[in-house]
Amino acid sequence: MKYQSQKVAYAYFMVAMGLFAIQVLGGLLAGWIYVWPNTLSELLPFNIVRMLHTNALVVWLLLGFFGAAYYLIPEESERELFSVKLAYIQLAILVVGTLGAVGSYLVGIHGGREFLEQPLWVKFGILVAAVIFLVNISLTVLAGRKTAITNILLMGLWLLSLLWIFAFINPDNLSLDKMYWWFVVHLWVEATWELVMAAILGYLMLKLTGVDREVVEKWLYVIVALALFSGILGTGHHFFWIGTPGYWQWIGSIFSTLEVIPFFAMMSFAFVMVWKGRKNHPNKAALLWSLGASTVAFFGAGVWGFLHTLHGVNYYTHGTQITAAHGHLAFYGAYVAMNLAMFTYAMPQLRNRDPYNQVLNMASFWLMTGGMAFMTFVLTFAGTIQTHLQRVIGDYYMDVQDQLGIFYLMRLGSGVVVVLGALLFIYATVVVRREVIKPGPAAVPGE
Repeated sequence: MKYQSQKVAYAYFMVAMGLFAIQVLGGLLAGWIYVWPNTLSELLPFNIVRMLHTNALVVWLLLGFFGAAYYLIPEESERELFSVKLAYIQLAILVVGTLGAVGSYLVGIHGGREFLEQPLWVKFGILVAAVIFLVNISLTVLAGRKTAITNILLMGLWLLSLLWIFAFINPDNLSLDKMYWWFVVHLWVEATWELVMAAILGYLMLKLTGVDREVVEKWLYVIVALALFSGILGTGHHFFWIGTPGYWQWIGSIFSTLEVIPFFAMMSFAFVMVWKGRKNHPNKAALLWSLGASTVAFFGAGVWGFLHTLHGVNYYTHGTQITAAHGHLAFYGAYVAMNLAMFTYAMPQLRNRDPYNQVLNMASFWLMTGGMAFMTFVLTFAGTIQTHLQRVIGDYYMDVQDQLGIFYLMRLGSGVVVVLGALLFIYATVVVRREVIKPGPAAVPGE
């Protein structure tokens, strides 16, 4: 760690990991309710549990992005942050907003729009925090060195913050409501967040492999161009059945098919950089997470997204467990694992305890990734059966759900593995252990 202001990232990472624990535990409870539906049905209904699970996911990922920006921008810009105080004020606003949202959900106060359920005052708080963040990092970059990594990171973070404005627009017309809703949800996770992911991956490849910056930057610009080209019009795959003109079925099908390409490019980029790399970096766990994130993102966001993105297929599969399979693997690979890669790289330096024992960290990777892969396969099979019985044959929804019980039980088991992996990661990262250096044989007098 070269700059004192990078220590701001530590606070963001710690809060993010706390919310990460809440998020996976909330997911485990939701999985339990699928198997035993009446669990906490009056005290904590399923819709509230799901809100806590999804909202905690989005907030901790954003905190991870903000922390990553505060960590890497001083190094890339070769100067201290514009204001450390502003960074802490921003974090305080986000923490208060998060607690306020959770409290509101628990007493049944929410906006009702999936992912955007936050009360109005919380939405304004998030907007204020975003403006503070943008001012802070933009002034830092403008006063220092400009690189492809900082340019792409700034573009992604500016765009995701500006798109948040659509969270305030809630028209009476349901089709318009859904269009604006997808401007936030889709253009975050399938456009602007991809830019943030690419910038963080590029930074980690630069540090971990020793490949020339020029090579990394060329790859990044290609990936970003592909992500924006496919992601913006790829929004059309959400417009198939919400009352928009029929041409969106073709636009959405074609461009969302192309969304596979940037994720394949990111996976290829990571492995090519490691292959070309000259540096034997001691942090093998961070390299494992980086390669794992890009690989799982390709399969989760790319391959599983493609499985049901064509409108002729989506007509039958829309809203089934196939959607859940894609969503879980895509979020885990593209954003969860990438944030955890950044935490794994930065936390030992932030705690000034580098090198450290990485075995537990690597074990957490295989637990989480294996658990999530099994969950994805289980939900894919469940969704295939659901599609055939419910959408093709025409059986009643609840009758079909009864026949999916064995799959929900297996998903619960895989959820337990993911939670164990997540808790192990937090332990291995926060309670950093030094490697034990064994003393050599004592010298014999007279030798």
